[in-house]
Amino acid sequence: MTTYFSSSYLDARQRFIDAAALCQLAVDTRVLPDISGLEGETLATDIVRMGPADAKRMLVLTSATHGVEGFCGSGAQIALLHDDALPALLDKLGVALLLVHAINPYGFSYLSRTTEGNVDLNRNSVDFDAPLRQNAGYAELHGLLIPETWPPDEANVAAIRDYIDTRGQWAYQEAVTTGQYTHAEGMFYGGSETAWSTRTMREILADYGEHCAAIGWIDFHTGLGPSGFGAKINVGDLARARRWWGADVTSPLDGTSIAADVAGPLLDVLSQTCPHASNAAIAIEYGTVPLTDMLDMLRADVWLRHHADAPDALKAGIRRQIRAAFYIDDDTWRGMILGQARAAVLQAVYGLSREG
Repeated sequence: MTTYFSSSYLDARQRFIDAAALCQLAVDTRVLPDISGLEGETLATDIVRMGPADAKRMLVLTSATHGVEGFCGSGAQIALLHDDALPALLDKLGVALLLVHAINPYGFSYLSRTTEGNVDLNRNSVDFDAPLRQNAGYAELHGLLIPETWPPDEANVAAIRDYIDTRGQWAYQEAVTTGQYTHAEGMFYGGSETAWSTRTMREILADYGEHCAAIGWIDFHTGLGPSGFGAKINVGDLARARRWWGADVTSPLDGTSIAADVAGPLLDVLSQTCPHASNAAIAIEYGTVPLTDMLDMLRADVWLRHHADAPDALKAGIRRQIRAAFYIDDDTWRGMILGQARAAVLQAVYGLSREG
């Protein structure tokens, strides 16, 4: 299993490219301009298509929408490229597979959830010419969420604890994670314009989905829920998603999901870009650490952006902790990721094959 999972974005990208070469598949590379990675490397989104050249049904798999969460999705994608039985099944069913590796390469490299502009891609697919969703809960918490020092002092810890004790953990999660468009330096910021990664995803879907009659999409995430369990979250056609992936597909729209109802998820790009195709999309959210620990690491992520002059040892320590909050370096956890990912991919491939 460690063959598929990587220690860094640079390592993950090379493993993905090497796996594509073994399969004799071409790699389509979209480079993020003018920015280098944490190790000085080129930052890019790499795309591989496998399956029949004339397939009218296509399944899209994306990793690193939330940067540091890319260790999980990248591992699942690389494992699929090593799956010897998959090409024959795709040929038999007439379904293509589109692997989009590291749609947010900056966040993957720098071990951050957000893009080079501190944009959360799952809050960015909105019409910026229309009124944007307001989040009064976040505005109330912002001053506490981004403290002056890291780790936070005792007063800050107590204030956050008091908020959760008084209003409940779900209220805290919803206020922080729903998304906001007023604090560019804050958490879960949706941006003021369409990010490079969102534009690139639209271009990819337009390029590869133009002639498709049906498109599915699985976006791999980590950070919410019980460790290793993959919760399936749909934000579009729930009925079709449940036909493909089962009755355990949840939706934030009806309150069944572990995730808040957010504005502008990246999955919305599919219906925006390919309205001609029937579609179903889910995010698979694999659990890692308890919610408050995960959110504390996202607070540290934002704090680090504001303190580029922090001691190198502190910065390196924060990045290690952030990585550990979104990727469990354990074979049992990795095995759960791969098993559930393969099952979800096969469900989607069979579901797509039955589309008219």
